[in-house]
Amino acid sequence: MLKPQFFNGTNWIWMNGQLVAWENATTHVSAHALHYGTGIFEGIRSYKTAHGPCIFRLDSHLNRFVESAAAYEMPLPYSERTLSEAVCQVIKANLLQGNSYIRLLSWYGSHDMGITSRRWPVETAIIAWPWGILFGDDRSHYGIRVSICPWRKIHFSMLPTSAKACGQYLSSLLAAQYALKQGCDEALLLDASGNIAEGPAENIFLVKDGRLVTNDESSSILLGITRESVLSIAQNLGLSVEVRHLTPEDLFNADEAFFTGTAVEIVSIREVDGKSIGTPGCHPVTDQIHGVFNKITAGLDTDYRHWLKLVPTAEDSRAEVFPIEPAAVTAETAG
Repeated sequence: MLKPQFFNGTNWIWMNGQLVAWENATTHVSAHALHYGTGIFEGIRSYKTAHGPCIFRLDSHLNRFVESAAAYEMPLPYSERTLSEAVCQVIKANLLQGNSYIRLLSWYGSHDMGITSRRWPVETAIIAWPWGILFGDDRSHYGIRVSICPWRKIHFSMLPTSAKACGQYLSSLLAAQYALKQGCDEALLLDASGNIAEGPAENIFLVKDGRLVTNDESSSILLGITRESVLSIAQNLGLSVEVRHLTPEDLFNADEAFFTGTAVEIVSIREVDGKSIGTPGCHPVTDQIHGVFNKITAGLDTDYRHWLKLVPTAEDSRAEVFPIEPAAVTAETAG
């Protein structure tokens, strides 16, 4: 199999308990997940630090991975500890010293085409590749252009929107395609009630009069780990946070708005459907939070080093926490 250029730097994939070469990391065309979307996944980031590559909030991602499996009654064949060690193994095997993206995936394999037989094997893979800023330096600095999508976010009474399941992201695909057709960088979905839900793969925050405002699971959103991180950072900065439903009017009247997510990290929204949000080029609260986030992921903020997991060197088989005494774990704001 010819490897796409996107995955340059990825030579080894952890699959079903062992490292395999790229071309051997395959599943059969009859796999249940291919036909019905029956899989769960996590997107995780690792960052370059002075001590080596560090994985951002790995434990939190693995906890959510297990919760996603439970939501769909999928029996995972591996423990969180095994998966944690496997993620580190993939980073090491591919010599990923810089910033990278990690995809952890479990899916139902091949047995039959029934909906309810539950006899399919659960396969698991971990892929990692070099990856930097999603939208590039310019748009990350000045902000991105967003379009409100006519497709609505799936309601939490229809599917467990708090789980990261493969099939659910068809909704995200439709939204992102719509935004691109409008000449925008990203989409924004409303919920079934017409309130703001989230982006295709991002949570949203507004800033009004220096106060952060965001929504929660009652808006059918995924409770993002970067979202949770921003709430904790805001609390430590002494910023006021309000969690409630958000309307499009709230967005257009906001002083600032930004997306959060593993892939996007933190990015300002400068325009929605052709209308500027706040004062163009002025997003001080977003910049303040983003600055702290960047220090954390670079391993430079001692208050948050418990969020980083150091990838062990080839000489050290242990998967250790960042090798500097961490500060006490900061209480995180519930969303």
